[in-house]
Amino acid sequence: MSKINENNPVIGYWMSERKRQKLNWSEFGKVCRYSGFELVKIDLERPLEGQGPFSVILHKLTEFIARNDQQAISLIKSVENYINSHPEIVVIDPIESVKILLDRYRSYGIIARSRLNDIDVFTPIYVELTSNNIAENIKKLQTYGVSFPFICKPYVAQGTNDCHKMALIFNEKSIVDCKPPCVAQSFVNHNALLFKVFVVGDEYQVVERPSLKNFYPSDRSTIFFDSHNVSKSDSSSQLSILDPEDQAYVPRIDDKKLKTIVSVLREELNLTLFGIDIVVENETGRHAIIDINVYPGYDGFPNFFNSLMNCIKKKLMEKHKNLTAENRINKTFLNCSVKVETKLEQDDSGFDTCDSSDERKHRQLISSTSINSKMNTVSKKIVNRT
Repeated sequence: MSKINENNPVIGYWMSERKRQKLNWSEFGKVCRYSGFELVKIDLERPLEGQGPFSVILHKLTEFIARNDQQAISLIKSVENYINSHPEIVVIDPIESVKILLDRYRSYGIIARSRLNDIDVFTPIYVELTSNNIAENIKKLQTYGVSFPFICKPYVAQGTNDCHKMALIFNEKSIVDCKPPCVAQSFVNHNALLFKVFVVGDEYQVVERPSLKNFYPSDRSTIFFDSHNVSKSDSSSQLSILDPEDQAYVPRIDDKKLKTIVSVLREELNLTLFGIDIVVENETGRHAIIDINVYPGYDGFPNFFNSLMNCIKKKLMEKHKNLTAENRINKTFLNCSVKVETKLEQDDSGFDTCDSSDERKHRQLISSTSINSKMNTVSKKIVNRT
């Protein structure tokens, strides 16, 4: 590890070596130095307290969060404890928000309950399958309205070797191929075109990727596939080759809807770095969100590192602004509290003012309430000014 320049704010980061190489992370180190920051890799095997101080923690800990063994749980807990004890640090992204997004069923629920329905954006009908009982699963699929063909997706969306391994189920007899726990989601025909949206704070970019071709209910056998391989930019999967009758229609994404999608999900998910997979339904033109990912690869996002640095600077400014406002409010509250106690002591100085005990208590209550009201007014003014 290189020596930290104590005059520069430090960005502590952790990601897998594979992720580092994929992003060409050494280039981000150059961007950091140019912008006056030190970029330091966090050693998860050592206490974080001795590695800082950090101004920013930037991480992709999905592989640890997805694990359910004691070592991973303990590691994540220690990181959370450190973050909680240092509220001044900008964290990209909150671990609790990442945990939610790793759960496909919960993330689909967030989309379904959001106001995106108001602009005709949806997530295809889905249901959680937790049992190996075929009859029970058939009934559950029927109850929730999941139609054939549907895709069986692993419950955990990221951080495992199997998170991209999926199955396209065409008929009732093939439900045996589902491997619970999983999420079953109706397949939406979209002419084999996927729109991947990469979000970095307030910025986003859309890239087109190949996807599954159109499929319909049939007696054919289950298709097992790796969604990552199908949707790579250089993919040549046979599953993406359209039938001749489907080649005339080219789906298009609505820019206005896309802006709303990004804005709503940024707020709902409480995330800074995430990706959205969108398809446009052939028959209706409706926009369907079929997956959301934490800290995606950003392949095809021009000048990603510059956008990331701009985002970090903005987050730091917001954090400083909020902490300054909080400190001013706390100072004001402290001063007002001293005044309240001083006044109450004066009112109870022992001199006979001809007030009964009840009258004195009532007068003290009115005085305290009045000062508390002023304190609330002052705090609102401070927040509004900042």
